[in-house]
Amino acid sequence: MGVVLFILTVAAADIVLFGFFCCCLIIVCHDSGGTTIRRLAQQRWSLLVGVTFSLLQSNRTMFLVGLTGGIASGKSTVAAVFRELGCPVIDSDRIARQIVELDSPVYWAIVHSFGEEILLEDRTINREKLGSIIFSSREKRQLLNSITHPAIHKAMLKQVFKYFIQGYRYVILDVPLLFETNKVAKFMKHTIVVYCDPQAQLTRLMKRNNLVQAEAEKRISVQMPLEQKRKLASHVIDNSGDPASTYRQVCKLHSQLEDSMDFLAVRLLAVVTLTGVGGLLYMFIKRCIF
Repeated sequence: MGVVLFILTVAAADIVLFGFFCCCLIIVCHDSGGTTIRRLAQQRWSLLVGVTFSLLQSNRTMFLVGLTGGIASGKSTVAAVFRELGCPVIDSDRIARQIVELDSPVYWAIVHSFGEEILLEDRTINREKLGSIIFSSREKRQLLNSITHPAIHKAMLKQVFKYFIQGYRYVILDVPLLFETNKVAKFMKHTIVVYCDPQAQLTRLMKRNNLVQAEAEKRISVQMPLEQKRKLASHVIDNSGDPASTYRQVCKLHSQLEDSMDFLAVRLLAVVTLTGVGGLLYMFIKRCIF
């Protein structure tokens, strides 16, 4: 089902883009007295073939890669390396911060559900206080996810469209709860887990968030264990060692993904769809003008 939805999404993006191009073309043709459309009428197949090969060359193999990990496992570090290597990374945490900005619909939904006691003096959401609430209550955590996740997924989809049109080979979706919710994971061709040994994770979390051991262990315990995520992932980056080792692992994986031909069939299907619809639009425009 996920693959079918992705195919439809890809095809729709190409069709909308081509439709916009055709609308612009009609305006230009109208202003030039029809001379442009007559020239295109003589070269109609060259136009369609040119568009087809342009899409094949720029977008032929784009696919989605899910990146996840555990709290303080080093996921942000790995995401930064992917960015350094020129790969687009869609950060769901950053999107989550953006959608809860003051007076946004999600902001008011959270305030209505959790009360004004979670607000700071400037009326923005106190993320630390909200975090302590959801980490101590599974029901509250599910409530917050039900409010924020639809808006996050919508914003992520918009960015996927952008990178799709720009012709990237693959896009990283940085999603902390990739396997827990499974709503996004089903669209991923590959999944990456950033792993580190439990003791390193605990030590890093205590130092990073200035937590005592009991509180840090509690926050780790509410997440799916890294060992379980490791088994579910198609690729694992072991961040237990030094930064240089992690960097080498990311570079190696990036090279493998760049050389991958995944979703070539999807791109070919999208191009065929685009060419067919483009041909129908061309015939419609030609009949209307002539």
